[in-house]
This record gives sequence, C-alpha cells and structure tokens, in this order.
Amino acid sequence: MISTFDLPLFPLPTILLPGAALGLRLFERRYLDMVGDCGRNGRGFGVCLILEGSEAGTPATPAAFGTEAVIEDFDTGDDGLLTLQVRGARRFHVQRTRVRDNGLVVGDVRWREADLDDSLRPEHALLATVLQHFLEKAGGEHSKVSNARFDDAAWVGWRLAEFLPLDDAQRLTILQEDDVHERLELLLRMMP
Repeated sequence: MISTFDLPLFPLPTILLPGAALGLRLFERRYLDMVGDCGRNGRGFGVCLILEGSEAGTPATPAAFGTEAVIEDFDTGDDGLLTLQVRGARRFHVQRTRVRDNGLVVGDVRWREADLDDSLRPEHALLATVLQHFLEKAGGEHSKVSNARFDDAAWVGWRLAEFLPLDDAQRLTILQEDDVHERLELLLRMMP
C-alpha cells in the first residue's frame, strides 16, 4: 500500500511550479498558525490552485495536484502583515482533504516521483533557445544561470511553464505530467 502524508494546503488563485518563487502576505489566523507549525516542524505546506471559492473566508476547494512550498524568507510588511518568500519543491497528488476547526484545509497527499536528470532531446532544443532569450531580456534570478541548465529537460520545462503566457488550466496540465519529455511536448503545443 502506498502511504499518504498529511500536508496543510494553501489554496491560491495561482499555480506554484517546482523551482518557482512566490511571495505571499498572510493575515488569516489559520495560515499564520500553519506557518508557525511549519517553522516548528521544519516542513513546508502545499499550494494548490483554487477550483471553487476564494483565498479568504470559507475554505476553498483546491485542485488535486499541487506543489510543496518551502519557506525561504519571512518578514513583516509596512502594514503589519506577515510576508513570506517561498519556493516550489516537490509535486503532490491530493487523495482526500479535510478541514480543521480553524478552517485550514489539510490534504492526504502522495508525493510524485522526482524528475529524472535527463538531458534535453534535440527535438526540444528550440525550447531552450526560447527560454534563454526570454531570460536574457527579463533578467531576474534565472538570468545568470550556467549554460548547463539549458540542457536540463526538467529545469527548462518548469521555467518555460513559469514564464510563458499560459492559463491556469494549461499550467495545471503541465504540473500533473510526470514525464519530463512529455511536459516539453505539451509546452511546444501550447506555445503561442
């Protein structure tokens, strides 16, 4: 039997991809408590796309696939709210959810397999070129990576899924795909 893992979920109107950074501002008690628990236990929390509902108030219905958010930094903003900088780590599939008394959604999740260390195939070389040009123009944290990263099939796929103008349904499709080369094929078909 495959075991599941309890993971607090933060449903958001966005998709966090592996390796991507995301800034959050927290004000609801359930999420402040969640971050405190994560800090004490040295664990992350799950970010899932909202399928129904909203971030605040009544617990939202999350998508069945999401990404673990690892806290990299935190601070208090000028407005007194807790701000977090998180990075996407492992992907997961939610088997079932329950809602705690404080409104926090907790999922029984199965971790997806880690991406293989595969090189980019020749038929996907165009995708690496597109990504390289985009990052040169956009700047940011990924603009200074070594050229070897552009031969890493998984990294190229995740960064393209992060930066291309895709809608949430397309990003969710990419997030659900386990095969790094099939992910690149999907991105090729989705490119504008």
